[in-house]
Amino acid sequence: MLNIAALLTPENFDHPVSGIELLETHISWVILTGDYVYKIKKPVNLGFLDFSSLTQRRFYCEEELRLNRRLAPAIYLDVIPIRGTSDAPHVGGDGDIIDYAVRMRQFPQSAQLDRLLQHGNLPAGYLDDIADVVARFHARVDKAPAAMQYGEPEQVWQPVEENFAQIREREHRADILEQLDSLQDWSRRNFADLQAVMRQRKRDGFVRECHGDLHLRNIAWFENAPVIFDCIEFNPALRWIDVISDITFLFMDLIDRRQPALAYRMLNRYLSHTGDYAGLVLLPFYFVYRAMVRAKVNCIRLSQSDLSAQERAVDEQEFAGYLALAQSFIRRRKPSLMITWGLSASGKSTISEGLLAALGAVRLRSDVERKRLVGIDALTRAKSIPGAGIYTAEMSDRTYAHLLRQAQTLLSAGFPVIVDAAFLAAARRKPFAELARQLQVPFVILQCVASASCLRQRICQRADDASDADLAILENQLRQFTPLAAEELPDTITIDTEQAVDIAKLAQHVRAHAEDVTNA
Repeated sequence: MLNIAALLTPENFDHPVSGIELLETHISWVILTGDYVYKIKKPVNLGFLDFSSLTQRRFYCEEELRLNRRLAPAIYLDVIPIRGTSDAPHVGGDGDIIDYAVRMRQFPQSAQLDRLLQHGNLPAGYLDDIADVVARFHARVDKAPAAMQYGEPEQVWQPVEENFAQIREREHRADILEQLDSLQDWSRRNFADLQAVMRQRKRDGFVRECHGDLHLRNIAWFENAPVIFDCIEFNPALRWIDVISDITFLFMDLIDRRQPALAYRMLNRYLSHTGDYAGLVLLPFYFVYRAMVRAKVNCIRLSQSDLSAQERAVDEQEFAGYLALAQSFIRRRKPSLMITWGLSASGKSTISEGLLAALGAVRLRSDVERKRLVGIDALTRAKSIPGAGIYTAEMSDRTYAHLLRQAQTLLSAGFPVIVDAAFLAAARRKPFAELARQLQVPFVILQCVASASCLRQRICQRADDASDADLAILENQLRQFTPLAAEELPDTITIDTEQAVDIAKLAQHVRAHAEDVTNA
């Protein structure tokens, strides 16, 4: 077995070393040398991974290089042998090979997103870029063929069950076991309900060779771009997964770190790219699974005898926190359906985006979904006069019908929904109000208003937006629109977008309205 301490001197490397630092996980040693990072796999067998032989460690080093080059080609350089003897190892040169390491380009640890967040330096825009990268990544990676077992319900359930089993092997406190019973029972029931969905999603190509371990510690902001690293190489079943499972890990991590605004912004940005709103029916199941993955990691660490008192306290706190997080997510509140009303440039998208985090909602934008239906990128300008091109009455009918179906799917999955569209015609609003009544969820119209002069000014200043509305469209709306009907006003919250809008107060107003409707 490699004596890792013996490797930690500059003379053992075939390049200049500005300083050596050892980082350690339960499965790896990571050596920082200044210009390069060396990741060495521990010779362990934990059931869900097996690095116990030199042959296996070489194979998984090569897999790690292959897989991570998909997202971080400039960071992952090569696999190199470690030579010499256990007590006199060295990188490069001659001698017997005693182990292998993945060599990477080193970036500052301060660039990791968990560190940036800890120091208050994680702008919301970073999450937009990350969501864009992950969406493009998911679109291009290999899909699981029908003959492959990965992604089948039995394969999905196995690691879920293993999480509970491996925690139970190490944890015997009555209160913890009670929480495990509750979460395991919930997971079993949800899995039973979702098996048909899982099979269909595999047939539809949503099971792909993903990252598998997508959380803040595995993302860095380096050279003005996100670098996503350290994907799952040791168990293909943990990376050949539904894309929703992959993105849920990052969503869960942000929620755990009390960043719902970033979590829902990232999730909505990802969904606006992929259009995979139907996949959200799986998100609660995978959210609990991902929380239990992290709880298991803390539990395994707590079983190690060499932890300091401070390290043990941190792991205990995180372990309890992940169990509580999972419990909180299975006790979600009743969803509500919100639609916007307003002329072009009245601030509908700005208001709805602000409410996403405050309400934990998912947004459907007509401007985006209309273009998706005809295969146009959201930011591509579709130059059409009113009533022509993608803005015919027939296309509008198709768009609103699509929005209605997606809203029903999301509400049935337990998510509050904001449908961001003009909704200037009563005939467009009526089916959504009826849907809310059928599902017995609160219905709210967010009426966004501004003066005609303000709307004209905003239209002229627009850039990089999914909306194609121009002055001609606005003027047409100003001539033809009719106000909301009297019977709709009890469900309406009016927002003057020419004034500063306090999103937190608006969210409270929306929640209070929804509770009034629920209790009526």
